[in-house]
Amino acid sequence: MSPTVTTSSEANGNVSAATARAAASAAASAEAAGPQPVTLAKALNTALADAMHADPSVLVFGEDVGMLGGVFRITDGLTATFGEQRCFDTPLAESGIVGMAVGMAINGMRPVIEMQFDAFAYPAFEQIVSHVAKMHNRTKGAVKLPLVIRVPYGGGIGGVEHHCDSSESYYAHTAGLKVFTPATVADGYRMLREAIDSDDPVMFMEPKKLYWSKDLVDLSELRSAHSAAASAGQSSEGRAAVARSGTDATLIAYGPSVPTALAAAEAAALEGRSLEVIDVRTIVPFDDVTVCESVRKTGRAVVIAEAHGFASVSSEIVARVQERCFHYLAAPIRRVTGFDIPYPAPKLEKYYLPGVDRILDAVDDLQWEN
Repeated sequence: MSPTVTTSSEANGNVSAATARAAASAAASAEAAGPQPVTLAKALNTALADAMHADPSVLVFGEDVGMLGGVFRITDGLTATFGEQRCFDTPLAESGIVGMAVGMAINGMRPVIEMQFDAFAYPAFEQIVSHVAKMHNRTKGAVKLPLVIRVPYGGGIGGVEHHCDSSESYYAHTAGLKVFTPATVADGYRMLREAIDSDDPVMFMEPKKLYWSKDLVDLSELRSAHSAAASAGQSSEGRAAVARSGTDATLIAYGPSVPTALAAAEAAALEGRSLEVIDVRTIVPFDDVTVCESVRKTGRAVVIAEAHGFASVSSEIVARVQERCFHYLAAPIRRVTGFDIPYPAPKLEKYYLPGVDRILDAVDDLQWEN
């Protein structure tokens, strides 16, 4: 689909269109050079743009996602490229944003909406639980909701309460929702494209502290790989990744905790311990096979998550692994999580968030003497 521009005058429209074409040309030239340092924010932005180019039914809306490009600039340039009818700002009314998206999805659109911060989504929780999650089942499969709800979540940015919640457990507990959370730049692109392609509603949890992390990736290669996989009906949905191989114990993490787990594994290697790191990637559906294969191999496990430990995704992971791997375990499974308190003030968050030292302490507690 050719990009369109909606402006107040023909002159402004011509300028915006020319700017968009120049930006697209520059991006294409950069991508043609092969792997480049790319941020997670850029990968997500590119995934949105590519999905909108590929399918005219895809549209993006939310608070400040239009001309501003979102608080974290994930939607930067989309309004200039696709026009205000396909990327637009909404009132500050999360329940209304989700409710409108439900109606659009029922009528053949593929809306991608942004909840500006994790805790800002709570006013829309009734819509998500009562309608987004239940519509397909309520209609005996007659109505599908191809809807993506993007939620920047987690801490590590020096934010305050209502800006740093880890709310994934609420959505994972709600039958009818898929829950994705990428930890790498490549997965950011790949998983967002797959979420938009899905006919089921997806809560797409974006670790905000990783927005500015960089990896060497080839965006054009990711684009081609997605097209090939989509044509073949293939998806990475429900498949965890072995982020680092090891033999002594397994660190199980997702989203913002994956880089911390990798740093802990690197530190443990200096002490002579080989730790495997599993990136869960999609919380729902959950990949029991990959996770349990690793734990059966190592015999020990630590689950790492920023969210509160009580009644959490980390609790569920421990339960699933214990049920499936009990006779392989050399020690009880440990958890390293956020504390069961409201998110602290910015100067205290380093004490609240799981860190390398806390992870290594948990590894040391895995009954090595046995």
